[in-house]
Amino acid sequence: QVQLVESGGGLVQAGGSLRLSCAASGRTFSSYAMGWFRQAPGKERECVAAISWSGGSTYSADSVKGRFTISRDNLKNTVYLQMNSLKPEDTALYYCAADRYLGFPLVVGLEYDYWGQGTQVTVSS
Repeated sequence: QVQLVESGGGLVQAGGSLRLSCAASGRTFSSYAMGWFRQAPGKERECVAAISWSGGSTYSADSVKGRFTISRDNLKNTVYLQMNSLKPEDTALYYCAADRYLGFPLVVGLEYDYWGQGTQVTVSS
């Protein structure tokens, strides 16, 4: 069982930056693929970034490529999402997710077994 707790969300002006963190419980964090998803009101959930168990492979959605960076620290059981050049359309509830998988980054929500409660990101124009 893995518990995930997100932090770092908030209100920021367009063009600003935020860094989301997701702290995971358990001693096998390094065996888990991790992902960041977001869902805005009236829209489907989408994967914005994902990272393999080792951190050696990452995925970024086209909508955030060049602006968002996912990383992980397996010693701290934490995955991060650095968000730069934020836009109003980035406003959403952001979730981290985990799945015990020693392969490439997972980008489909159904592939993940564990989810955090989410942290709100609001970007004002």
